[in-house]
Amino acid sequence: MSPVLLIILAQTQASVGLGVGTVRDANGSRWSVASLSPALQYAAPTLTLNASGLLAALPQGDWFLQGHADGWTTTAPLADGVRLGLEAGWSGSTRTGGVETAAPYAVGEVLWAAPTWGFGLGAGPSAGWINNGTPWVTALRARARTWWHSGQVDWSASVEPTRFLGAWFTDANAGATLRRGSLTASLWAVRRISSFYGSKGTVGGFLQVFLTPTTALEVAAGGVLPDPYQGFPRTRFFSAGIRLARPPLAARADPPLAALVPERRGDSSVVRFRFIGARAVAIAGDWNNWQPSPLAAVGDDVWEGTLLLSSGTHRFNLLVDGEWVVPHRVATIADELGGLVALLVVP
Repeated sequence: MSPVLLIILAQTQASVGLGVGTVRDANGSRWSVASLSPALQYAAPTLTLNASGLLAALPQGDWFLQGHADGWTTTAPLADGVRLGLEAGWSGSTRTGGVETAAPYAVGEVLWAAPTWGFGLGAGPSAGWINNGTPWVTALRARARTWWHSGQVDWSASVEPTRFLGAWFTDANAGATLRRGSLTASLWAVRRISSFYGSKGTVGGFLQVFLTPTTALEVAAGGVLPDPYQGFPRTRFFSAGIRLARPPLAARADPPLAALVPERRGDSSVVRFRFIGARAVAIAGDWNNWQPSPLAAVGDDVWEGTLLLSSGTHRFNLLVDGEWVVPHRVATIADELGGLVALLVVP
């Protein structure tokens, strides 16, 4: 197997979900569904690709098929944490009776990001189509969004004004995701504000618990606002199921990297890094609100720092001669912008 293919497989995760649930529309009609939902994700430091589908069996032998694909990419930091980003996606559906829909979109962004927070401002076109003789509709959507990481929780919020068929509506979104071991729990709220289309809102939640490394129990409930691009009505739903996942294939060429474990010196933790020819090295992490703390040169291009850290896992990076650097041969995770932060574990 080629090294390039190994790298791709190491960053790709595939899964398939099997579930049952109920859906209720704004008219009070309710129906039960059984669903099959495959998903595929590729994640790299500056590129994320997602594809998912839903095949649902409806009452009276009807069926519904929906697909979604999106991609997000960003440049390397240009200056002062500023990046340029691009997101694009497509959704489509078909169902018994031959009704088909499609909805592509794209958003270009200017992004400002630190390891634990970020802000993005952008705009782009959206479109929708239904094969019932309705022509394509287009819209201009702006987006301001922010996200931040606190402890084990990722928070996000966005405001999206959209010019649709000559009138405006604005979607305000807020959400939080908790990740703790094998458990992932998310809550979200959406409010659509419009003097022309009417204002409305909804909330929802999702819980995923991995019972084994490849099998997860999933439960979701909440509401979905009307989709003006594909003509979908407002609905409420509840679903439960099992997801079977294939974790990313570990690259065989390199052993997995371990988090940095500092040397203990009394109540303090001592870290050391070697940078040939460096003039100044500082460390910043989630324990000090990402404020760089200078390290001391101790000879032979080695820089040392003594830190007061609580037990547990911490995120950090280094500032070397004014440039942010990810330490070599230390385990990393992606931040909310697709960049990398290193991991440090205090026993």
